[in-house]
Amino acid sequence: MRIVPTYDRSDLIKRAIATLREKLIEESIVVALVCVVFLWHVRSSLVAIITLPIAIILSFIPMWWMNVTSNIMSLGGIAIAIGAMVDSAIIMIENAHKALEHFREEHGREPSGLERASVIVAAAKSVGRPLFFALLVITVSFIPVFSLTAQEGRLFRPLAFTKTFSMFFASFLGVTLVPVLMLLLIRGKITPEKDNPVNRFLISGYQPFVNFVLRYRWFTLACAALLLLITIFPFKRLGSEFMPPLNEGTLLYMPTAVPGMSITEATKILQIQDRQLKKIPEALTVFGKAGQADTPTDPAPLSMFETIVALKPPNEWRRGMTWEKLLAEVNANIKTPGMANIFWMPIQTRTEMLTTGFRSVLGVKVFGPDLGEIQKLAVQIERELADVPNTRSAFAERTVGGYFLDFDVNREAAARYGLKVGDVNDIIESAIGGKNITTTVEGRERYPVSARYARDFRQDIDSLKRVLVPTPTGAQVPIELLADIRYKTGPPEVRSEDGKPVGFVFVDITSSDIDGYVRAASQRIAQTIQFPAGYYIQWAGQFQYLQEALQRLKIVVPFTLLIIFLLIYISTRSVIRTLIVLLSVPFSLIGAFWLLWLLGYNMSVAVWVGLIALAGIDAETGVVMLLYLDHAWEKFRDAGRMNNMKDLHDAVIEGAVSRVRPKIMAVSAILFGLLPIMWSPAMQAGADVMKRIATPMIGGVVSSAILNLLIYPVIYVIWRRRELPDKAEEETAPFIPPQIVPSRQNRQRVFKWITLIVAMIAIFYGGKCAWQKLRPTQISNAPFLTQNVNDLTVNFIAREGALRQGNNEVLIEFRDRNGQLVDVGNVKFDMDMKMPGMQMHSGSTIERTNTPGRYRAKIKIDMSGDWQAKISFEGPRGKSERSFSLTVK
Repeated sequence: MRIVPTYDRSDLIKRAIATLREKLIEESIVVALVCVVFLWHVRSSLVAIITLPIAIILSFIPMWWMNVTSNIMSLGGIAIAIGAMVDSAIIMIENAHKALEHFREEHGREPSGLERASVIVAAAKSVGRPLFFALLVITVSFIPVFSLTAQEGRLFRPLAFTKTFSMFFASFLGVTLVPVLMLLLIRGKITPEKDNPVNRFLISGYQPFVNFVLRYRWFTLACAALLLLITIFPFKRLGSEFMPPLNEGTLLYMPTAVPGMSITEATKILQIQDRQLKKIPEALTVFGKAGQADTPTDPAPLSMFETIVALKPPNEWRRGMTWEKLLAEVNANIKTPGMANIFWMPIQTRTEMLTTGFRSVLGVKVFGPDLGEIQKLAVQIERELADVPNTRSAFAERTVGGYFLDFDVNREAAARYGLKVGDVNDIIESAIGGKNITTTVEGRERYPVSARYARDFRQDIDSLKRVLVPTPTGAQVPIELLADIRYKTGPPEVRSEDGKPVGFVFVDITSSDIDGYVRAASQRIAQTIQFPAGYYIQWAGQFQYLQEALQRLKIVVPFTLLIIFLLIYISTRSVIRTLIVLLSVPFSLIGAFWLLWLLGYNMSVAVWVGLIALAGIDAETGVVMLLYLDHAWEKFRDAGRMNNMKDLHDAVIEGAVSRVRPKIMAVSAILFGLLPIMWSPAMQAGADVMKRIATPMIGGVVSSAILNLLIYPVIYVIWRRRELPDKAEEETAPFIPPQIVPSRQNRQRVFKWITLIVAMIAIFYGGKCAWQKLRPTQISNAPFLTQNVNDLTVNFIAREGALRQGNNEVLIEFRDRNGQLVDVGNVKFDMDMKMPGMQMHSGSTIERTNTPGRYRAKIKIDMSGDWQAKISFEGPRGKSERSFSLTVK
């Protein structure tokens, strides 16, 4: 005998934690490399390298105190904060390097021990207060995430806790430990900034751009505004989902049938499905269950299967196989008549079923007073949703399809034998259902003893009719003489919400854009189904969570910005400075939304959490950008050199270009601290969720940094100009730079190219449209099927000569008795599986051809076998329809 584990959740936990542990190590190494490359001084880099692990270790103390476990989300909070955690240390170290460099230039020698200490302390003081507030902004800005409730709250609170803890300790160490380590480690020869090839490249590359934007300020601002407007394009095309799926590495296959399936039939079908699933090369073990376990916490009916497919590690999969391809292959190969396929993952399924009652991604609740009408509407919804794009399966729960064995006691017959109704019911209970007759005592243990008829004496109605009922006279009377025994249909279970009966329609989809699917499906239902008075539907499942989360985020996001505004105002004590810093937020949205769109991600709670984290980082980068501009302004003003626009330009160039190193270092630490998350394999546990959080942060940091480096100098000049004694420009610059305005000859050349490209596009699309309208409609010479509808003959023609499983294109012709084609108006062609209770439905998309009486139908058939088809039309020849059988190969 051996024990075969069919499902082990500990493996997922270990893999998820290993993923985050690996990313934490990678991020720490990358951040350390950033320090070494930019500072060119290993001892100085040790300040940040030592501070980072200390801050991470300290963040585990409140985690232990608050019983926050180490899991995907809690470790993920530290992972997305690593880059920002060392920002204060990086900028302080860089500022100390710059101060020591200035001392060497002014005095012509290296500073002594006390002089070095005073220079380092002064450098730390000059940037310490703004940096502390900047890190505090990142810390506090994440607090609104704690307002999330329900599933999203339980999911993201650990992440919010750990990110807040780690940033708090990073802020604390930035004003305590970092200055001490700087005094101890910043020694030896400090490489001047100009001798570092990386810094030389940055300065030489940045200088021309700053000169350009300062000369053409309003053109630069107009371009920035245009970029913001263009970002509406990707934002409008982003779909919406509640949460990206957590890839558990295990597949849960949950097909569902209509009520009434016997145990024998369920066992047979389950074994067939298990064998088919085991044929998948990626499957390790397959374990299926039909019906409910021996526990009151599992109310699953016999018609609901649960099959757990443990998969091999992704490196053992077939080359090129992905999770989406695997699901598509399984869905295509495993089709059971009468059962709708639903694919999910074990943990996610349990969570959804406990919170929403649905065992699929989406669901439709049908409310109304009558269960029969509810089922009728639910089945109609099931049929309509089957044709909506991205529908994997739709299954309407049968509210009145259950089978019951009804014993109707004949009171008069029972009275003739001296029996009461209760006497007969006692026999029914004890002989068929079983009744406790005694309790056996085994030491300290007690076991009830139940007795009933053996299975052979109660397995069918004929056997049950022979159950004997004792009478007061001692005679044994068959129960068929005392009661009518018959099968009866009724509700297998009755659901109610808000005081009303409700029926469920389970919908499994292939798309992650839940909001887009619901809009398309709702439109289809509204157009095709007429609801009687008192009946209505509600979408449920993850869509319900999505709507609730979005309503809460409408409050949380503005509240986050308000907190950031107040903290920055406390630090700067200037409304204008605060607004300039907050300009980083819209600039960051440009990169965030474009990167989300390019990677094909949808808006989700995870993405919104990433955007909230991005807002705090934006505030920090904005503070750093503004800090050095203010330092240069104060330096020039104290030297009496702030008199005209040339002085202002020189000061801004010094604050922007000469101090580009700390700005790029701060951005690089954040950016490269997040990149290891993005190169995680798609099948790595926890990677999908963390990528959705990191993507808007990466895109936002890049666009915010680029635009801040170019826009901040422009805005700073416009703002500070009003304080100059002489506000006149040395030379008035045109709005549009002459460099980008083509000459007359070039304009003509560009116009010709544009005209040629537009003409080619027009010819291409015109030819495509003409081909679709005028292409030959003869798919095959001979029809594979002919039907008569009234006085018309309907021919069905297919290229393959028959309908086949998959996508089909069919030519439908309507001819009169003379064989002439006849226009019949609107045509509809539908197919249903020829089997009682079958949910499979295939609807066609029909378009007219350029020949009256000839129609082209496109239909997707999911399964081969016998189908019941129906052709109908309504138009000049009246209204008629015909049903017939056909076979799909």
